[in-house]
Amino acid sequence: MLFLFSMDERIDIVTLNGEPTGDSCMKSFAHEHGLLHASVHIWFYTKSGDILIQKRSKNKDIYPNLWDISVAGHIASKETAIHSAVREIKEEIGLSIAKESLSYKGIWTEKHSHANGMVDHEVHHIYITELSLSLESLIPQKEEVSELKLISIHQLEKSINQKKEFVPHDPNYYMYIINLLREQISYEK
Repeated sequence: MLFLFSMDERIDIVTLNGEPTGDSCMKSFAHEHGLLHASVHIWFYTKSGDILIQKRSKNKDIYPNLWDISVAGHIASKETAIHSAVREIKEEIGLSIAKESLSYKGIWTEKHSHANGMVDHEVHHIYITELSLSLESLIPQKEEVSELKLISIHQLEKSINQKKEFVPHDPNYYMYIINLLREQISYEK
């Protein structure tokens, strides 16, 4: 089965630790064959305790119109995770950010098999950072993001437990992120 992606790109195949193996392929090929590859997940929070989330475009191949991570994307071949994070933030929400403002929180591996036969097997490199600008100053990338909003950590936890409007990441992943965000926000208060 051939998967058509509006933005197919060359990506590296990685180990379970997120390190490139030396092999690369097109993203569509990795998804067709369930090859382990890397992505970045960037979670933005405010000092008041809100979390930035994005609604995926209705045109996305998987999980259209569902709420998701503040910013996420695949790491291009030969690109580092931190450079990918900075690039994805600029592309998806129009925000230029210094790599030093991103706090690296490790990796999480997930594998999802989709009804269309696609297998998304990823090592997510996780970053958190403060959103110091207003929501209105962000510019969502139309092809990727249909809406941005801020919600409280409590609202995030309640919403993902209902599993209706959010991308169905592993519940343990969401709890890991919620705990990271709670710790960071309470540390800054």
